[in-house]
Amino acid sequence: MNQTNTRTGEISVTAGENLTGKLNLLAKIANDGGDAIALLPTANADLALFVIVDDNVAGELVGLLPLCPNQNVRVTLKGTCNPGDVLVNADVATPADIGKVRVLPATTGTYRGILIAEESGIDGQTVLARPASLGIFTVA
Repeated sequence: MNQTNTRTGEISVTAGENLTGKLNLLAKIANDGGDAIALLPTANADLALFVIVDDNVAGELVGLLPLCPNQNVRVTLKGTCNPGDVLVNADVATPADIGKVRVLPATTGTYRGILIAEESGIDGQTVLARPASLGIFTVA
């Protein structure tokens, strides 16, 4: 099989909002008139499948690292975690937590399993985690 015009590793995308100071947070890619832009998640179940590794203001390029299971990443944690915990988007209802990850909560809701913690972590730490597309979890 032959693939052309593909690349691995970090990609550069235009920031669709101010992403300064947002290193190690999750981001998603959205459409803006046929062009890809980087945004922070807006819903707990968003496909935020990139880590911001180079921040910038809206309209300028940012560096995004795609979540791939063959490479672990460091992401900013909300709360605490232990190795093996499923990590999901932090609650987007709290502006200071948007783009962070948290352990899959027991609270009723719909969440997207994005990562598996590979180490114990505390609030605010950039915790080591392994990308894993685990799908949607519905907690009743």
